[in-house]
Amino acid sequence: MADKTHKLHENVPGPWYVDDTCTPCRVCLDEAPELLKYNDDETYVYFFKQPEGDEEEAAAQNAEGICPQNAIGNDGE
Repeated sequence: MADKTHKLHENVPGPWYVDDTCTPCRVCLDEAPELLKYNDDETYVYFFKQPEGDEEEAAAQNAEGICPQNAIGNDGE
């Protein structure tokens, strides 16, 4: 489970985030390219946009579900 106390600072404010356990395996980018992207040196992924609408919310949930590091979280804030 992702740790909200270890959120990456690039995440935009909102409930969805990636924490510092991310290894850039790319699987989440395939699920939610409209929400997630690499940092400049491609060492991790972060939420550059929070989900809007059911389709994007489902994409975020799918990305969370397939993350092998469990680095994606939703703290409801």
